[in-house]
Amino acid sequence: MPSFISGPIKITHVSGDGTVNFGDVLQITPKSTLKSNTGSGGGNNGDFLQTNTFVSFTNTGDPDVFDSNNAANN
Repeated sequence: MPSFISGPIKITHVSGDGTVNFGDVLQITPKSTLKSNTGSGGGNNGDFLQTNTFVSFTNTGDPDVFDSNNAANN
């Protein structure tokens, strides 16, 4: 559905690879993707944190190589 904007628009900040859209859109795809591998307790944060991980294995094998193809989106 077409959009009608009747007043002024002020965009003060769009961070990183952000997207600003007005009007019709079939699909908005990401401009960048990221994959990270963290072990047990690797994503914890906060004050006075205590983790007791005695054995941890992270399987980083990736047989498909490309998880999110976005080369044509730039």
